[in-house]
Amino acid sequence: MKVLRLAKPGGLDRLTLRDEPDPGAPGAGEVRVRVHASSLNFHDLGVVSGRAGAADGRIPMSDGAGVVEAVGEGVNAFAPGDAVVSCFFPTWEDGEPTIADFSQTPGDGVDGYARETVVAPATAFTRAPRGWSAAEAATITTAGLTAYRALVVNGGLKAGETVLALGTGGVSIYALQIARAMGATVIVTSSSDEKLARAIGMGADHTINYRRDEHWAAAVLDATGGRGVDHVVEVGGSGTLPQSIEACRIGGHIALIGVLTGRGGEIPTGLLMRRQQRLHGLIVGSRRHQQSFVEALETLAIRPVIDRTFALEDTAAAFRYEVEQRHFGKIALGF
Repeated sequence: MKVLRLAKPGGLDRLTLRDEPDPGAPGAGEVRVRVHASSLNFHDLGVVSGRAGAADGRIPMSDGAGVVEAVGEGVNAFAPGDAVVSCFFPTWEDGEPTIADFSQTPGDGVDGYARETVVAPATAFTRAPRGWSAAEAATITTAGLTAYRALVVNGGLKAGETVLALGTGGVSIYALQIARAMGATVIVTSSSDEKLARAIGMGADHTINYRRDEHWAAAVLDATGGRGVDHVVEVGGSGTLPQSIEACRIGGHIALIGVLTGRGGEIPTGLLMRRQQRLHGLIVGSRRHQQSFVEALETLAIRPVIDRTFALEDTAAAFRYEVEQRHFGKIALGF
């Protein structure tokens, strides 16, 4: 089978596609899956660039979608032919978070899905939404589930509320789609007028170009009559969090899901406290969260936005495209 491996110390020039032995039949409690697609995330970029310090020879990519080819003894949840999608935290099945690192995350602490075939515990997968392509399903694992947990599981999103989505990457576009499908008003920010126009075409109610409106929190307050939004999908981190706090209503909810602008910096904790806001840090979600999300996707009129799909042998080019930040929505790998 074809396998993509990353050599130390990392870097796109250290990705090598190899022919390796087939993993064979699944054991008890395992499934054998023919992987057909993955999708790129900022986390994966950290791994392949070497910043995450992954083990030498690591198989990257956290997201994987494909078809079950065989099941081991005791597996009743899946059957050959079932379309499945991987879980970001394979050992976190349900309940409160149980892990605070990426030691069990595919493509980081353990081998990921940049390979044609995998044998893994059945609990490492959920079924994929009916009728979705493998590339579409692969966007669920990280980006889709993060947005769903931020808004629905943790945020308790209700119709009529207002959501601020920062940027037009995979998580933010999923947040736009989920919020609109559930009857919420959505404000989207970007530095690109072209991307903002596309967001409007997808149902965004208000857009803000943060290059022109550097104090974009004021524009959010203007758009909400001075009240602020109910939910912020905060992907920037320390560089954007102060304005997110300002843009969020008193008693509102800020889901901190990314650190694109840095891992540390000045945060106006006094303003957060005075506005009595709930700041909730999260990383993706549990297997049960993903199962609920798949169920929701089969009732909501949502299909993921995939900007481009690259072949497995062109994974380095796919990451270069991500670094250029020209994409809108998700970048996929198909194989």
